[in-house]
Amino acid sequence: MEQYYFTTKKMCVGYDDRPLIKNVEITLSKGEILSLIGPNGAGKSTMLKSIAGQLQLLGGTVYLGENVLSEMKGKELAKKMSVVFTQKARAEMKTCRDVVATGRYPYTGWFGVLSDEDQKVVEEVMALTHIMDISGQDYNKISDGQKQRVMLARAICQEPEIIILDEPTSYLDIRYKLEFLSILKEMQVQKNLTVIMSLHELELAKIISDKILCLKGEYIEKYGTPEEVFETEFIRKLYDIDDEILLKDAKFLTYVRQISSSD
Repeated sequence: MEQYYFTTKKMCVGYDDRPLIKNVEITLSKGEILSLIGPNGAGKSTMLKSIAGQLQLLGGTVYLGENVLSEMKGKELAKKMSVVFTQKARAEMKTCRDVVATGRYPYTGWFGVLSDEDQKVVEEVMALTHIMDISGQDYNKISDGQKQRVMLARAICQEPEIIILDEPTSYLDIRYKLEFLSILKEMQVQKNLTVIMSLHELELAKIISDKILCLKGEYIEKYGTPEEVFETEFIRKLYDIDDEILLKDAKFLTYVRQISSSD
């Protein structure tokens, strides 16, 4: 029997004791990428916040390896999991490098002083995420797209085993969307990083994901590989879309492939 790295058992999520999605069963091996898809309001952010521990589960259990996630606290959890949500973080009087460096807090001592090794990790991650050119800029004065990459760099600086991302490609144009996801793919290969994220762009989800979780209504609509999920009739039903939207999606895929092949 396969030993999964990330597992949910009968997970139920929602707000104020009102269930939104019930009996969620997810199994991921170490290093797999899972994308959550579904129409707006389907509960993707609620699901991610519940997995990350920012919302209390209404039922069930989440496991990270053999550990119950809700029982992991503080630096122990921070060394295993990092989280990037869509809320714009404020970082008063901090440069982009300062913000990225805060990702090292699980490894610093009482006073939060970075060692030479910590500094080296910060430099390497900023180079990986292509933000060295804005290193000294005020974080609050850069664009939303740049902030998105800075927050990804901060999360990677934690050297986690799993990263949770809510709409990580928001505020990014198509080229930066592809660059952002290629960074995740590189981390998956180099670090065996497990990724759970929500995505609006179906074709990007299809390209990058090992597993897809489809949300709509009280129960999971479908969970499986991209090949199992991305059937035209199922996607049409999931999003209540018509032929015109499908045509636009096909044009978007063509553009994605053109950009990918030109890089």
